[in-house]
Amino acid sequence: MFVGKYQNSIDSKSRLIIPAKFREELGGRCVIAQSLDKCLTISTEAEWENFLQELKALPRSNAEARMIRRYFNQSAAKCDVDKQGRVTIPQELKDYAGITKDLVTIGNIDNIEVWSKENFEKEAFAQAGENVTASEINASEIAAALEKYGF
Repeated sequence: MFVGKYQNSIDSKSRLIIPAKFREELGGRCVIAQSLDKCLTISTEAEWENFLQELKALPRSNAEARMIRRYFNQSAAKCDVDKQGRVTIPQELKDYAGITKDLVTIGNIDNIEVWSKENFEKEAFAQAGENVTASEINASEIAAALEKYGF
């Protein structure tokens, strides 16, 4: 299970150091893909395979389902984690997420989210209201959202 928030950066060779607490679970290989938000997800190969099975269940005869399948698969990149715990992020994915240097890396239970610091502050909690930053989100809004989903 991936949990926690880390401030880190990407180096000049487009490598991200995976936080040490995530490395063991991630193993030596991972899949990096674009998320629905302006961030990237890093998944274990097993978790990515689970996700692909869900996508595979979508009907190929439905145009919207085909679009969903394409959206995730066209961006996915299988990557090796080197001995220093680094992965190289493909340029296309860096561009999508607006990644230039400073990052926020978040454990999101079954995957890791990688945000540019700027996008994290602008968009990670945008559903709570316009221009709400991560530091401005409050527990009452989270409680209301939990209740909405039956928690």
